[in-house]
Amino acid sequence: MFNLLTKLSTRTRVHSLIRSCTTIPNHQHFNPNPVTLQMIDYAFTLSRSHNSDESYGQGLLVLEQCESNQHDGNSKGLVALAISTLLSQRGDYGGAIEKLNELKDLNVSCFPLRVAATEALAGLHLELEEDDTSSAIADACSKDLDAMKPELGHEFGSLDARVRALKGLIELCRGNVDSSLTCFKGVQNNLGAGNAALSYAEFLHATRDFSTAKKLYENIIKRIPETKGYSDPYNLAAGNMAREDILMAATCALGQLESHMGNFDDAEKMLTRALTMTEERFGHHHPKIGMILTCIALMFRHKATTERSSSIIVQEGLYRRALEIMKAPQLETEVQQAKVCGKDIIALARGAYAETLCVQQNRKAEGEQMKSWADAAWKNKRHSLSEALDISSNSSSKIPIIDARISRAF
Repeated sequence: MFNLLTKLSTRTRVHSLIRSCTTIPNHQHFNPNPVTLQMIDYAFTLSRSHNSDESYGQGLLVLEQCESNQHDGNSKGLVALAISTLLSQRGDYGGAIEKLNELKDLNVSCFPLRVAATEALAGLHLELEEDDTSSAIADACSKDLDAMKPELGHEFGSLDARVRALKGLIELCRGNVDSSLTCFKGVQNNLGAGNAALSYAEFLHATRDFSTAKKLYENIIKRIPETKGYSDPYNLAAGNMAREDILMAATCALGQLESHMGNFDDAEKMLTRALTMTEERFGHHHPKIGMILTCIALMFRHKATTERSSSIIVQEGLYRRALEIMKAPQLETEVQQAKVCGKDIIALARGAYAETLCVQQNRKAEGEQMKSWADAAWKNKRHSLSEALDISSNSSSKIPIIDARISRAF
């Protein structure tokens, strides 16, 4: 009965909204149709009402019908961003990427929309560890922006900053800190409070400028709820870089930063908040839940080391649960054959988990096997797994950061 009522209610609401749709003029600066925005909002609300395959299917139905009733590139592109967000949230990265690639053939003249699509497309390829593809996508967008610079006028600065910050994030994922710094130089004042600001904050965090990184994280968390989502092209974000992901990732990053600074009570508070946000957004069994749990476990590990205390039982339980939710491959599985997203985070969790096992004489062999798998799976070029786990107050110690947007550790 519920399924039937849901479908009938959805169809009635969709047809009612469609009858109100009007065409948006196809020009560079446009005000999104209020009815289109209403349909996008309704689709997201519907899809997340139960975080089930059925509710997501209903949300996609709304967006697909909305898309079919748009008559210009900008409008279709706007709905494509929304569709890619729902698809990526359900783990359909191929479908999300395909939908974003469709924008190339839609004659999208609104550059903020094109930049948002670039961030989303590059972000999904980053999550799939296809860094070269992400870099090529960002380079192509940067080239297009340069060609349009005279027409964009003062708006060029903020759009260019977003693309350069994206390049900075890609270089950080590659382990190229110096190249990342080059990307961020000169654009700090145009980063806003979205993906660009978060990527720069993570760069500062990774290079131990804790005070500035903290201010940026806090500013993002404060300002993101004030943005209007799809109503303002300059606030557009999609895929795994949608505004909810930015807020969740900034909260998680701030929790990690507080831990790195030794503020463990504040760290636990922020990471617990990030966990709650992630559960509300994705449900209780999404891989991103495992990533947040890994951050919490690492926080307890760092706290135990700093305070010379023990929390092995707590850590072990968190690592076990995190690895289960992230669907970590069996230890007997060859690393090369393990096809999972977030492999570096799985390696980080397993490497730390292995340490808790190796100090227990009856589980040392299991710990050594786990450590061997983690070392083989860790592909980060910036530091080794042992360096990533060796967090100290020493200024030369390299700080590992988990980016919950793209499911990467760097």
